[in-house]
Amino acid sequence: MSNASDRRRAKSRRPILDMALRRVKPGSGSSVAFLSTRTWSDPLTPLDLHRLRTPFVIVDGVATALYMPQRVMLDLDLLVIPADEPQLAEEMRQAGGIHQGTLTVGGSSWQFPAGSRLDVLAPAEPWVEAAVSSPNRAPTGLPVIALPYLVLMKLASGRAQDIADLSRMLGQADPSLRASVREAVATFRPEDMEDLESLIILGDLELQEP
Repeated sequence: MSNASDRRRAKSRRPILDMALRRVKPGSGSSVAFLSTRTWSDPLTPLDLHRLRTPFVIVDGVATALYMPQRVMLDLDLLVIPADEPQLAEEMRQAGGIHQGTLTVGGSSWQFPAGSRLDVLAPAEPWVEAAVSSPNRAPTGLPVIALPYLVLMKLASGRAQDIADLSRMLGQADPSLRASVREAVATFRPEDMEDLESLIILGDLELQEP
């Protein structure tokens, strides 16, 4: 584990996964037809993401729309290489963004006059450069973090919503994509491999006939 907070998050995640594995029934929850739907709406922000010069990828809740049914998200998170954060910060200021402070994971939080908020994540993780340089593309062309790196981020976060997102996205990933996820987790978060397999099982059960 990288630090004590990672250990606490992993320890708190395990009971939730164990409880879900005990209680879940095949096919419980939404229909397979709904789970297979994919829609994309560009995030509503005063910042024109299509015109940013700094390389970035969309992450967190907005990014999940490429891998599972879209849910309503009010806030936007971008991932950048730490060395590029100052350049993106300047673009934020030019677009009217007001710096709200630094993030504990690395990066900064911004508020715009219309009320929208945007977080720029710049963690000092060895996979960040690869994640930014090899995005998936939304239907409108915006760069979205690839699933293996999104899984790494959500495993590190460990919130209840992240667990739900992970099981749903992994359940719908094809074998090749799952192999890429397993490789990424084995490389960068090997301590989470058992939890990853549990999440895949939960995702599979959601898609089975009741």
